[in-house]
Amino acid sequence: MDISVVVPLFNEEESLPELEAWIRKVMNTNGYSYEILFIDDGSKDASWKVIEKLAAENPNVKGIKFRRNYGKSAGLHTGFEAAKGNVVITMDADLQDSPDEIPELYNMIMKDGFDLVSGWKQKRFDPLSKTIPTKIYNWATRKMSGIDNLHDFNCGLKSYKLDVVKSIEVYGEMHRYIPVLAKWAGFNKIGEKIVQHQARKYGVTKFGFERFINGPLDLLSISFVGKFGKRPMHFFGTMGTISFFIGFLLLLYLSYQKIVDNTTGIADRPLFFLGMLATIIGTQLFLTGFIAELVTRNAPGRNYYQIQDTVN
Repeated sequence: MDISVVVPLFNEEESLPELEAWIRKVMNTNGYSYEILFIDDGSKDASWKVIEKLAAENPNVKGIKFRRNYGKSAGLHTGFEAAKGNVVITMDADLQDSPDEIPELYNMIMKDGFDLVSGWKQKRFDPLSKTIPTKIYNWATRKMSGIDNLHDFNCGLKSYKLDVVKSIEVYGEMHRYIPVLAKWAGFNKIGEKIVQHQARKYGVTKFGFERFINGPLDLLSISFVGKFGKRPMHFFGTMGTISFFIGFLLLLYLSYQKIVDNTTGIADRPLFFLGMLATIIGTQLFLTGFIAELVTRNAPGRNYYQIQDTVN
């Protein structure tokens, strides 16, 4: 199969028929073998009924419905697990991403040899409340990740080699930083393509205030996991050793004053409590590192989602 198109969605019943017809037209025109994977993230409207109807009319349409809303990362992770195409293309269901970009995104993977190509909506039709935070997060992510050539990490329109989506784990809200996950998995040829961005035709945006908080937290989380997820002892052990060493030196100094200089009132001095605190914290951090090494990235059910129904 040439292409798998993964479309996570939530309450997009009006846009789905038009999106499917548009994708089908592009695929047939270019002679691609393909599948469209609609991942219904617990929609409350008639989105799933629409998907079932589309699947009955087009055998290339497949669907997975979550029992409840888990978020976009869950939809992408499940879509990536099911995808079979040599190239996997993701896009949003709101018709703001253009399926006409698919041939070039496909060629950049198959002919130009990119591992991942991220869309860049250079001209956007979003409100300032969405574009300004996006610019800030993109700038911070570039600095943190070292992927200097990407302007829009969170663009829903991307293409991947199949190996990439099978090698990364998208969980929590990490869909914003998939290029970073890919780079840390060893896929370093990451490109960018300027893509069309269209105003929303149906429904309302899912962009909420919580992203102002979740964005920075996700960035800190992925930075930590990327650097220390496989070796937490390097972080906790280092911090613990430094803290313990500082506390030890303070207590050694106070012990010298007590034994050699016969200084009184040592136990009442703030320096004594600081030394004890630093020693205890250092020991706790060191033990935390050992425990983290035992359980790191082995939590059962991290990416388990209740699936209510499927169509194939």
